[in-house]
Amino acid sequence: AMFRSLALRLGPGAETLPADVVRGRCAAWPFTLAGSGAETRLFCGGVPVGDEIRTEAVGLLAARLGTVPAAREILREAQRRMGERGPLVAEGRDMGTTVFPDARFKFFLDATPETRARRRLHDLEQRGQSEDLATLTEQIRQRDTMDRERAVAPLRAAPDALIVDTSALDINGVFQVLIQHMEANGGRDALAGS
Repeated sequence: AMFRSLALRLGPGAETLPADVVRGRCAAWPFTLAGSGAETRLFCGGVPVGDEIRTEAVGLLAARLGTVPAAREILREAQRRMGERGPLVAEGRDMGTTVFPDARFKFFLDATPETRARRRLHDLEQRGQSEDLATLTEQIRQRDTMDRERAVAPLRAAPDALIVDTSALDINGVFQVLIQHMEANGGRDALAGS
């Protein structure tokens, strides 16, 4: 969400901006969290982040911005500050490898591009948007390729992450796999101290 928020605000071509320009513009949009549990909201520059970041076009902008070391540095610092305030569940393509390499529990959730495209299509339809399944699948493949091949913090599972193929699981099935793993490796008490 943070990469998508910055990518949307910086706009197309942000990956070509000089590092000092990226840093200067991003300084105007600090990230904060408010609330707790299911009521937690992410704010960018004091404005709640909403569904405007959940388009495929913004996802591709975010993947391009992900190749910019200055943007990655800014967001890594912001994410770590959030993690210092207390227990945190963070999701992102480099959370376990770069941002929180010492996290107690790490999961690498994966699914086929086709499965992810069908899920994305369903999400878009729920918001009243339409998209072509083949186009979504290709956009997901492109983003994955960009993320895996970028020079800085490429997409990969942390060596100590549990890899979960979610292709045949619904959200409750994924949740059960994660909970079972955590309980088998320190129980819920370990989570309270993480």
